[in-house]
Order: sequence, then C-alpha cells, then structure tokens
Amino acid sequence: MGIGLFFTGTDTGVGKTFVAASLAAYLRERGYRVGVMKPVETGCGEMNGTLIASDALSLKAASGSAEPIERICPYRFSEPLAPSIAAERAAQKIDVDHLLATYGEIAAESDVTLVEGAGGLMVPLLPSYTFADFARVLKLPLVVIAANRLGVINHLLLTVEHASCKGLIMLGYVLNRISNDTSLAAETNREVLSGLTGVPCLGELPFSEAAAPRNHLPVDLFEKEFDLRIIEPVLSTK
Repeated sequence: MGIGLFFTGTDTGVGKTFVAASLAAYLRERGYRVGVMKPVETGCGEMNGTLIASDALSLKAASGSAEPIERICPYRFSEPLAPSIAAERAAQKIDVDHLLATYGEIAAESDVTLVEGAGGLMVPLLPSYTFADFARVLKLPLVVIAANRLGVINHLLLTVEHASCKGLIMLGYVLNRISNDTSLAAETNREVLSGLTGVPCLGELPFSEAAAPRNHLPVDLFEKEFDLRIIEPVLSTK
C-alpha cells in the first residue's frame, strides 16, 4: 500500500479539487500510480437520471485512475449540503466502514492516494463524525487549501488549531487565487501567516485561465509554484 494525503479546505469553494487535481496530474507525469478518492460529493448535477460528481471526475481525469467513479466517489447527493444532512434528506446512510475499506482497496493499488474532503475539517460525514475524524482514522497527513483573500488568516489559523487538537499531521497549506481580482489582502496574506504559524506554505497558486479546460494547473506551472520539497520526503516512500 502506498502513502496517502488528505486535502481539506478552510471553507467550501476554495479550490480543493483544483489543487488536488494539479498534484495528481504532476505525480502521474512523474510516473506515480495515483489513486484518488472523494468519499462524498454533494451538490451533484443530474444527467439522464444519474448524479454527476464533477469534482470526483476531475480527480479521475487528472490522475488517470482506472477506478470506476462509483468507487472514487461512493456517495453522491444532489443537494449542496453537508454530507450528513444531504444523506438524511435523501433517506440514505453513509457507511464510514465502507469508505475506509474502499480507501484501503484503492491505496493498495496506488503509490500515492489523494483524498479530498468536502468543505472543511469539521464538516460532518455523520451527525457526530467529521472529516477530521476520517483523516485521523486513516492517519493521513493534511494539505489545507485556503482561498487567498480577505478573511483567510482567521480561517486558516482556526483550521490549523483544530487539526492540532485532533492530533492530525499537517504538511502545509496552499494559498489559492480563486479569481483574477487583486487585493492588498491577497498580496500580504502569505507574509502575515508566516509569522503566525509554524505550518509551512506549500505554495501561492495564481489564478490561471489556462487551467480552465483541464480543471487543474498545467504541470510545468504547478511545479514552479508548488513547493514540492516539503512533500518529497513523503513521496520518497514510493
């Protein structure tokens, strides 16, 4: 079984899929067998009576995974809600043991398995079981994605503190420009955060129009902007 990484965010819509898919594409090009998993996706659109998990499909495409989408994303819901609530409203039950077993099966066939949560660490999979609990059980180190905008300092520091309380290992965080709007906050956030936390910044990813058709950064741009030195010790276990 290879190693795994867990991608979480400081909020919803901060670019978790974008960053995870970018790393998946990079690792794939480097010759790694990349497994991906999105345990639960909510807010899925529908096509011909089938719920479409767009985030999971982006991860699958970027990684080149041969796994069927039903294994990459075992639970899919139409309403854009926290998984526990979406499942309840759909009269379904999320089986965490099934998710853990599925991860093990994917990881057994992969050098690196990238797992993307929904929203942030405290989003509930079950009424009393969060994504932080899921990452803790699997002993997956975290990569935190934060939208590089006003407000990110508080959001990121709260996420770091909660991860510490849960005993989670945090590899680092990524400041992601989710739009081409410029602001003084976005220009200064990285420097301010470096003095407030010992957690390293893995990169400050720019907004890129070139990424739009593929839903991830081009590999050469990702390699330039993402500090791969921090995760190389993890990847060296291949």
